[in-house]
Amino acid sequence: MATLISNHFMLHSATAERLYFDYAKNCPIIDYHCHINPKEIADDIQFPNLTKLWLSGDHYKWRLMRSAGIEEDLITGDADDFDKFLAWASVIERAVGNPLYHWSNLELYRYFDIKEPLEMSNAQQIWETVNEKLNSGMFSARHFIMNSNVDLLCTTDDPADDLFSHRRIAEDLTFAPLVIPTFRPDRIVNIEKSDFADYVSILSKAAEMPIQNWDDLKAALHKRMDYFLDHGCRLADHAMERFVFCDTSDAEVDEIFQKKMNDPKIKLTYAEETIYKSALLLYCASEYFVRGWTMQIHFGCRRNNNSLAFEQIGPDTGFDTIAGDANFVSSLANFMDVLALNNILPRMIIYSLNPNDDPLIDTLIGCFQDGSEAMKIQHGSAWWFNDNEQGIKNHLRSLAAQGYLPGFIGMLTDSRSFLSYTRHEYFRRILCDYLGGLVEDGKFHKNMELLGSIVQDICYNNAQKIFLPKDESSF
Repeated sequence: MATLISNHFMLHSATAERLYFDYAKNCPIIDYHCHINPKEIADDIQFPNLTKLWLSGDHYKWRLMRSAGIEEDLITGDADDFDKFLAWASVIERAVGNPLYHWSNLELYRYFDIKEPLEMSNAQQIWETVNEKLNSGMFSARHFIMNSNVDLLCTTDDPADDLFSHRRIAEDLTFAPLVIPTFRPDRIVNIEKSDFADYVSILSKAAEMPIQNWDDLKAALHKRMDYFLDHGCRLADHAMERFVFCDTSDAEVDEIFQKKMNDPKIKLTYAEETIYKSALLLYCASEYFVRGWTMQIHFGCRRNNNSLAFEQIGPDTGFDTIAGDANFVSSLANFMDVLALNNILPRMIIYSLNPNDDPLIDTLIGCFQDGSEAMKIQHGSAWWFNDNEQGIKNHLRSLAAQGYLPGFIGMLTDSRSFLSYTRHEYFRRILCDYLGGLVEDGKFHKNMELLGSIVQDICYNNAQKIFLPKDESSF
């Protein structure tokens, strides 16, 4: 069977190949946004078989399997692991044009030296070969991270988390990659959720102080941010369906907060929700600025659209969709403007799940670059439904046309999988192909040293300057 992942994979010119192999390929990885459980790293977990490693918790694969007509028992149910793997093989061998076809075969090649694409005809052999390696004791969670040339891995963590696993990882000097938490306060932002009051109690316990009003809430968050800072945190992350912002006052925010706490089941008005969320985002951004953190904001996703599936399987199982509209521009621009006017605008990374938002984001971030550094305000990499060949190319083209591509901080995994670092290879090949194509088309001069430095900046150096002090980097 022919090898899919050749040296020419995704590279369509000699210039592209040279850029990839001479400059991009060996750059270490800074994965500044992922959803790996730090406890799994601390425990250095082993995987008994390929299904447990590959299919557990991967809503990308689950979604594709459902679309191909695979019954749920073979996806998230109690079916035999080998049967689940065969079901996946029957889907992926026919997944023409889907990035999972590339990612899956890249993962088999890079981690297990399996060069031929996965098909039903070789599924049994691949299952046995990979499982033998997994059971050798040499393919643990930390093995995959270290063998992927990862310098920095940023997990996603709730403000109330005790970060015990992060301490365990940091104390183990035999594990070189740096693993740090990211402050993700969605549960305290989403005042409309039914469990909001319950979460306030959880946060109160973590902060070791009562939270009875708006000032208490800010003080508790301040304490938790300091706690995260003591554990190496350098980023915050905010997820929302749409970005909202309006003018607020402490008095009205306090009234709304106490109204919710006094009656946890009450349904606030949209205006009240917006006032509360605006104030909280503004407070958080100001605190991030003081600490030198980067604020990630991502929107354009409508979650859990299938109510029946949500009840049966739960969240993050493949039932989310692209949402959003251009109305975010005014709210986000006003938010950033208030921060800039008060000289407290933190470094930001702005993502949207909606690819139509690419030029809107790229022109908006250009309004708030202050000359203090290249691309202080970033357009986050194409992710989720956009981290495919066309989505990545569209993102790069838009950023290059409307902004400063050499200042881009590059790819992330946004994944719960220890094999997903090959997405960085996928991105780097597409990046080098894009730049190589510009040279081959006579749209940029062929200065390989200059182009190579741009490639290495995007793949590693720009993120390293922000998230990883030089004495902690390996490149």
